[in-house]
Amino acid sequence: MKKPYKKTFPGVFVYWTRRIGDYLLLWVLARLLGLSLALFLSFPFRKRMSHDNGIAATGKLRIVSQPDFPAHAFFAPGREFPLRIRHGSATFLDDAMNCIRSMAIKLDDTRFESPFDLEMNTGETSLFWSAASFMKFARLRGEKYGVEYRDYNRQYPDGLEASKRAGRRHATSFSNLHYYCKTPFLFEGDDGLKRYAKYRVIPADGTPQSGVEEELCSWDQCNQRVLPFETRGRNFLKYEYEDRIQKNGACYLLQIQLHPASEDEDPEVFNNMVVWDEDVYPWKDLAIMTIDQTLDWEESTLTAFSVNNMPDTLGVLPARSIYDYNSLNYLRAHAEIARKARLLSYKVFGMVPPIPDNKNRNISDWGK
Repeated sequence: MKKPYKKTFPGVFVYWTRRIGDYLLLWVLARLLGLSLALFLSFPFRKRMSHDNGIAATGKLRIVSQPDFPAHAFFAPGREFPLRIRHGSATFLDDAMNCIRSMAIKLDDTRFESPFDLEMNTGETSLFWSAASFMKFARLRGEKYGVEYRDYNRQYPDGLEASKRAGRRHATSFSNLHYYCKTPFLFEGDDGLKRYAKYRVIPADGTPQSGVEEELCSWDQCNQRVLPFETRGRNFLKYEYEDRIQKNGACYLLQIQLHPASEDEDPEVFNNMVVWDEDVYPWKDLAIMTIDQTLDWEESTLTAFSVNNMPDTLGVLPARSIYDYNSLNYLRAHAEIARKARLLSYKVFGMVPPIPDNKNRNISDWGK
């Protein structure tokens, strides 16, 4: 059935005016957000947009020899890449707090440029699902001494549930967690067919995931503070990872999940709050990643990742408005100015110091 707006010229004019207006609002928001982060966060405070607390490492990635997914020239069977990764903890500078943990991968051993980057967090779903919801998330943070997002969690229970599933207070290692890209990307293989792709990383040896908690109450998730009588140090996860890599290294399995595209696509396919049915869209092994060396604090701090570091056939999907689910990756793709401002701040003010071991806990900044 044809929509009424197609019947008359005024209807068509109104429709396209709204479409253009929606996109212009997204375009303006993305650039204002990037500029604001650069001027009020990255440059004056020498901070990333998130995940300042982290450790980088190097190794190699090898595409599986017998892929069980549609052929793609970039993911040629057996192809090897130098690899740099960075594990991190969201928001706070204390490994013992109830943080979302992250893993970013770069298919090159460089600080930024690469043919392919991925950024992933623990938890299968996200705390926000569009540019509009992200702005509400940021506005309602209300952080004070490790307690945050109470107002946001009251208004958006779906975000709260995702936060509960993503937090890993009692993780024993960065190496035994599951990490997910929740907003899908394009996958256009050698057959020319358009698909959508999600990615995840899991331990290659099947080690059970640590730090998963059941029946976590809402207040526990808002209160991310270090627990009373905590014996683990502020950097315990980073120290554990250094020791692990020095002794035995680490091995991960990168997997891909593919969803065929269609002309009348349900927008919920792109919703990062919706988990694709694994019986219909199973996870396929994509590559083995082996890590054999960690990097020092300065090199870890200078390492950055971007959704722009991807081939055109594997890149960011287009977004049309601030309510579009793909608008999250659109924001990420237009935040490059913040990274450049942070690097400039290091030259002007000096490198941020390593995180001290056992003082200034429950904070998200240096020197408090």
